[in-house]
Amino acid sequence: MDISIKEVKQVVKEVIAEIQAIRNHLHQYPEPSFKEFNTAAFIIEKLSSWGISPVTGMATTGLVVVIEGNNPSLRTVALRADMDALPINELNDVPYKSVNEGFMHACGHDVHTACLLGAVKVLHQLRHTFNGSVKAIFQPGEELLPGGASLMIAAGALKNPEVNVIFGQHVFPDLPVGKVGFRSGQYMASCDEIYMTIKGVGGHGAMPHRCVDPILISAHLIIALQQVVSRTINPIIPAVLTIGKIESVGGATNVIPDQVLLKGTFRTLDERERFAAHEKIRKIAFSIVEGMGGELDLRLEVGYPALVNDAEVTDLAKRSAIAFLGAENVVDIPIRMTAEDFSYYSQVVPSCFYRLGTSSPDGKFNHPVHTPYFDIDKDALEIGVGLFVWIALNNLDQSLKNE
Repeated sequence: MDISIKEVKQVVKEVIAEIQAIRNHLHQYPEPSFKEFNTAAFIIEKLSSWGISPVTGMATTGLVVVIEGNNPSLRTVALRADMDALPINELNDVPYKSVNEGFMHACGHDVHTACLLGAVKVLHQLRHTFNGSVKAIFQPGEELLPGGASLMIAAGALKNPEVNVIFGQHVFPDLPVGKVGFRSGQYMASCDEIYMTIKGVGGHGAMPHRCVDPILISAHLIIALQQVVSRTINPIIPAVLTIGKIESVGGATNVIPDQVLLKGTFRTLDERERFAAHEKIRKIAFSIVEGMGGELDLRLEVGYPALVNDAEVTDLAKRSAIAFLGAENVVDIPIRMTAEDFSYYSQVVPSCFYRLGTSSPDGKFNHPVHTPYFDIDKDALEIGVGLFVWIALNNLDQSLKNE
């Protein structure tokens, strides 16, 4: 590799104004999972204006770009960004506020996409300075099962050329801009969805003896399901079971409804414990509901697997970040029970998924993701682009020439 950190940072500075404008455009026009048609068209237009031709139509709206350096078949490093938005109505008062009512980039996927576009532009300009290839994966549908990552893999996103290693970065308002976070090994949980319909016999609230009360059954069931975590799973393995929605079909202050709908999530870091817990959930649910005279429809949707960062790949990425940002700006982060479909990539090739600090020193941009006030300090974009580039270059070279 014949380029220094100083030179990379200079090229990033030259393109960052355009990348900030790209991010603002993406934020203003968010699209839901697997319907990122205008987003994909915008990305294709930008790439074409830079003289870059992507492979399009993967998993409907997904696309892939390959930047070939010298000896392009020597090694291939992949960088991934997700493109979809969340069904949240934005409450920020900014010029780039979402104009698509009911949708918002509340999880920073606009940032991820803009940073990857920036990395592609920089790497394209620097392609004569490195050996191997960099593959940029623009992925749809991270926020919705079955997850765009699984579909991109099935469509061949990691093939032609074969990917040796993959990196992803994600906004992190828990860290101030200028800092990034890494964790080797187990990092994020699996994520499964629970849907239950409890059927009883409705009637007058003053005559419960003539009814089969699905609300009472639901109350017993919700409490009983907590033993899946507290009494079924090994206590040293993080796990969580949450019922996030209860909805009766009918019902009033004096009316017992016929049905109650429950929706929830089950998450853990251990795949064997994960599926053993599924069986326990089924047994508890059917025994309680049927034992109390009701009927149960249960759907347990298997979602994303646990995300595991490869130790060697993460170590190299962390050392690259220390060289690029300084040791004081690279921190170790704890396990999270949130989930990410990047985990599918981690099951196929060695990978590293790290966090990009996005809050301002004055606390202005510290709202959590998945809230209507989420936004970032724009200075995070320059770091996100530059670090993507430097990590890719160092992984292609692996001699870590961090001048």
